[in-house]
Amino acid sequence: MNKKVTFFAAFLMPILLIGAAFGSESGMSENSIRYISYFFAMAIASFGGTAAQSAAASVALEGIARNPSAADKLLTPMILGLALMESLVIFVLISVFLV
Repeated sequence: MNKKVTFFAAFLMPILLIGAAFGSESGMSENSIRYISYFFAMAIASFGGTAAQSAAASVALEGIARNPSAADKLLTPMILGLALMESLVIFVLISVFLV
């Protein structure tokens, strides 16, 4: 199993479930629980986006280091992939602020 999936399942999911289970008993309103979960979603999305971007850039730079003549062929797909990964994080940011 992937280390990130294990981290999410072991640490973040229980926190979210405990907050949902005991939110009404702790005096927290439904809106405050909703806002906390939205900002958890933003944190998870930005962590996942930066992890994916760093992995993509690392692999691309490793490929360029192994074969410098392939730099022209690797640069455009890498930039396109990084832009798509960043657009997901920006989409989550906008949706958090809109809700």
